[in-house]
Amino acid sequence: MSDADEPLLRVEHLTTVFDLPGGPVPAVDDVSFEIRAGETLGLVGESGSGKSVTAVSIMRLVQPPGRIAGGRLLFKGRDLLTLDERAMRGVRGADISLIFQEPMTALNPVFTIGDQIAEALRVHGRASRSEASAKAVELLEAVQIPDAASRVRDYPHQLSGGMRQRVLIAIALACRPALVMADEPTTALDVTIQAQILDLLRDMKSQFHLSLLLITHDLGVIAETADRVAVMYAGRIVETGPVRAILQDPLHPYTRGLLASIPGGAPGRRLKAIEGSVPSLGALPPGCAFAPRCPDRFEPCATQPPPDVAVGPDHQTRCYLYDRVPLKSDARPTDAVR
Repeated sequence: MSDADEPLLRVEHLTTVFDLPGGPVPAVDDVSFEIRAGETLGLVGESGSGKSVTAVSIMRLVQPPGRIAGGRLLFKGRDLLTLDERAMRGVRGADISLIFQEPMTALNPVFTIGDQIAEALRVHGRASRSEASAKAVELLEAVQIPDAASRVRDYPHQLSGGMRQRVLIAIALACRPALVMADEPTTALDVTIQAQILDLLRDMKSQFHLSLLLITHDLGVIAETADRVAVMYAGRIVETGPVRAILQDPLHPYTRGLLASIPGGAPGRRLKAIEGSVPSLGALPPGCAFAPRCPDRFEPCATQPPPDVAVGPDHQTRCYLYDRVPLKSDARPTDAVR
């Protein structure tokens, strides 16, 4: 693979555990994926599936009792896990930014939003004090906050939820990073504001030539925004592929269950739900973590986790239904195993 074809970020066998009295509990278990230059990868799954822990692991912000137990994080060819903390501080915010889920906890309540944007610029040596103040106004204008020259002096509590989310986006973009990770950026917002924030992220991605990791539990957001999608369950990636392939032809039983549970059927019809509940990360079954809830489970599923299987162009799944099944151009793997 040439340097031009090398992914911007390659996550290889990432494992993050929490050391609890009963032993280490894996919150992220042997996770691998890549993000290419200029693309949006959607990371989707139920709450507690490990999506946010994956993001903070990439930023190396996992707090005790959590720790990264293994894997590699190759960003522009350099393994972030080999960097000392000083070098890693130079990466955070400058090369990779994280938009947190809840603006009121991510923003400092005792500093103005202008000061917080300016600080991001000064810490990374991107602007002097006077230049940073002017650039803070420019960034607020870029994220479409009206009367930016005046609002730059506001404190976080003086802004609406949508405005605070825009401020977080401005801070994330301040140093023109190559990769932005957005952790559930629309969860606490009403539907109209959600759409505005998603439109803003798309515009900013195009304007600043970003790659984007979009973390969400909402497949509708993925359908509108992502180029590729990775589906996560109980700390493991169970299916990855182009967003159209995943949404039109989902192969893993968990992915099919997620799509089937989306509201939108005939009025009065009962919503479909995935039976059972997500297992505790400290008590995962020995085989496939989804096996206890899976309608298609059979003997191998209970023994050990299934391997990654290529099921189409740039499309992989972790499921014994497709293991060692020859892929035919005119037939789905399910046609061969059912």
